[in-house]
Amino acid sequence: MTHETPDDLLYTDSHEWIDNREDTLRIGITDFAQDELGDVVFVELPNEGDSLESGAACAVVESIKAVSDIYTPVSGTVTATNEAILDQPELLNTDPYGDGWLFEIDGQVPDDALGADDYREQIE
Repeated sequence: MTHETPDDLLYTDSHEWIDNREDTLRIGITDFAQDELGDVVFVELPNEGDSLESGAACAVVESIKAVSDIYTPVSGTVTATNEAILDQPELLNTDPYGDGWLFEIDGQVPDDALGADDYREQIE
């Protein structure tokens, strides 16, 4: 199965995506990650204003198969969270790169972020 991997995003080894916006980074989990998890039934997000350290567990995604920690790929302060996903956790399955985003953070793109081609190689 081919997983959607948009070319305009960056990726991490732990299956988060990074959308480098003008003044913030939007973070979510990849199509591959949501597929591995199965049907998502619960999401716990960091709070706006939380200070996160790169690599730290900052969110939780619970599916019918497992409970998984989500790790922040960058250090910074959380500037926004996706409130819609708290009421509709299935957005992670149906639209992981759109309405299924998790949080935004005011950090710098990590040096070890993967481009789409490198990430595709990793998950194949």
